[in-house]
Amino acid sequence: MKKTQSNRKWVIVFIACFLGLVVDGMDIQVLALTIPSLMDEFQITKADAGFISTLSLIGMALGGIVGGWLSDRFGRVRMATYMLVLFCIGTGLLGLVHTYEQFLAIRFISALGIGAEYSIVMMLMAEYVPTKNRTTILGSLQAAYSVGYLVAALLANAILPIYGWRPLYLISIVPVVLAIYIRRKIPEPQGWIEAKQAPKKVKKNEWVMIFKDPKIRTIFLFWIFTSTFLQFGFYGVGTWLPTYLVEDLGFDFKKMTGYLVGTYTALIFGKILAGWLADVIGRRAVYVIGGVSTAIFLPFLIMYHTPSNIIILLTIFGFLYGTPYGVNGTYMSESFPTHIRGTAAGGAYNIGRFGAAIAPVSIGIISQAQSIGFGLAILGVAYALAGIIPALFIKEKMYDPFQKDTSKTTIGGNSKSHSA
Repeated sequence: MKKTQSNRKWVIVFIACFLGLVVDGMDIQVLALTIPSLMDEFQITKADAGFISTLSLIGMALGGIVGGWLSDRFGRVRMATYMLVLFCIGTGLLGLVHTYEQFLAIRFISALGIGAEYSIVMMLMAEYVPTKNRTTILGSLQAAYSVGYLVAALLANAILPIYGWRPLYLISIVPVVLAIYIRRKIPEPQGWIEAKQAPKKVKKNEWVMIFKDPKIRTIFLFWIFTSTFLQFGFYGVGTWLPTYLVEDLGFDFKKMTGYLVGTYTALIFGKILAGWLADVIGRRAVYVIGGVSTAIFLPFLIMYHTPSNIIILLTIFGFLYGTPYGVNGTYMSESFPTHIRGTAAGGAYNIGRFGAAIAPVSIGIISQAQSIGFGLAILGVAYALAGIIPALFIKEKMYDPFQKDTSKTTIGGNSKSHSA
């Protein structure tokens, strides 16, 4: 009976987290899909449009850092709920703005909630899933982001040509209902509860603990660099791919969204397969393969596409470029012990967003001098570095989020602080 209840709880947590990330993904993609409309509405340049995404990433970075720390202090579920409410209401208000400056200000505030909710949800799920299937489950959870992309593309195809861009933002208020459900039905993970209840002689700041331990500090810094390059490539592509299809390739809006549907469907399956493979052949191997293969394929896509092969190339690209994200949540969560996991994993990933934040505006500037396609092609360098750094420096399975937290807990079960 106890096992049945535990399985039921796990399923509820997964569904709630999945839906939360679907909303996250919808929000990010709606911005990308409405950039051409925003440029017309506010009479702004491509660089100005890119700055919206750049400011969003800065807000997401700050939200993820603070949200991760708050989740260590006050609970994963509680903070995930608050942050979901913040970004749903904030995004909904974007449908009511009348100036570029108003859009920037409200977008920054809503982005705080987006970044925090993403980081907290991934940790929450990692702490509920046993080690054996963790990457398969978290890879499937990561696919929720891509489902959000797909849903946004379908909604934009139906709504934007007829009703304009504003309704796409206004409907984002609806998922507040999900936040209420999460708060009422999902308990905090047992590992977090035990870490909070463990007696401490001296209460230490989580950031101090990260930098005091040289091994944890080193892994933390490598994850910052890896996260910077991964997100530089991912958000650079995500922001400008729809506009590239419309402006550089000359597709109308309906044809563009049709191609994106194929790309994002492949992205969903790519993340799920990456998660499964990571449980079979290892987190690091799949992460590295995903980063390097995307780096090779991205410039190939831009330089060698033709009207007859573009849909095939976009589908292959969709399968590849999200692969590291299918592994990222597990790989990072297992790099840090429970009592600082929220601060360390959330901090490393979201500090990386600061560096990645220059990608959207950089592509916008490059596109004015060259083309959007040229800017997208050079993002392959970022993906290559995102694969090379963990290949050389970041071991996998250092700590088990499912086990009771101690300073010496590892997935391998030995007594060393870090293990391969």
